[in-house]
Amino acid sequence: MEKKLQSFLEKTFEPYGAFPSRADVMQEMRVNLQEKYADLKGQGMGDKEAYEATIESFGDIAEIMEQLPHGTADEPAARRASKAKFKMVSLKEVDLGDSNLSTANFSGSDIAGTSFDNSNMTGAVMMGANAKNTSYVNTNLTDAKFGASNLQYARFNKANLTRTTFSASALKEVKFTDAVLLDTLFSRCDMGGVAFDNLTLDGVAFEATSLKGVTFKGATITNVSFHHSEVKHANFDGATMDKVTYAILQGAKANLQNVTVATS
Repeated sequence: MEKKLQSFLEKTFEPYGAFPSRADVMQEMRVNLQEKYADLKGQGMGDKEAYEATIESFGDIAEIMEQLPHGTADEPAARRASKAKFKMVSLKEVDLGDSNLSTANFSGSDIAGTSFDNSNMTGAVMMGANAKNTSYVNTNLTDAKFGASNLQYARFNKANLTRTTFSASALKEVKFTDAVLLDTLFSRCDMGGVAFDNLTLDGVAFEATSLKGVTFKGATITNVSFHHSEVKHANFDGATMDKVTYAILQGAKANLQNVTVATS
């Protein structure tokens, strides 16, 4: 089944060429799909039924990748530069802190280790970027879009993530300490090791996202959805949530033994 899922991913990403984060993102997505398949099998589904349900949960990659440049890393620099100011460029370990990068497009770029601390990045776009170990401390990322990007070990401490979208991206060990999470979307992401402890999540949506090892300890959770996400692997110890969210999580067999349900 591992080979079958790998083949599915290779076919899915084939139209988008060789972008910097492709290998890392595909690996994270494969692990995510394998975990989903194993969970469905554990629920009693047969091989074919579990595979089809797993693939269906992945969704339409075209919606995520529509802004991804289709060129390759070998494309002439002049041609790449003509597409957009920051597309398909290398900005590894650069200090771009305190900058106005509103609506900037870093799609297909290698920006590993770059700092965007204290910047304005409202409406910024990062599709297919290698953004491993990047830093967005105290950065305004309202309406920003991250898709098919490697964001492992990134830091979003104190960042404004209002209506920010994370799609099909690797988010292992990402830090969200004191971040603003309002109407934020996490879709088809691998979030292993992420902590939302003591944060307020309002209108946040987790869609077909791996929550294995994710913690919400002491968090305040309001109007949060967990569509096709494996909440039983998450830790909600000490969290406070509204009745609707509690009912959704309870139906999904999450461990809610030490959870407080808000009365109003």
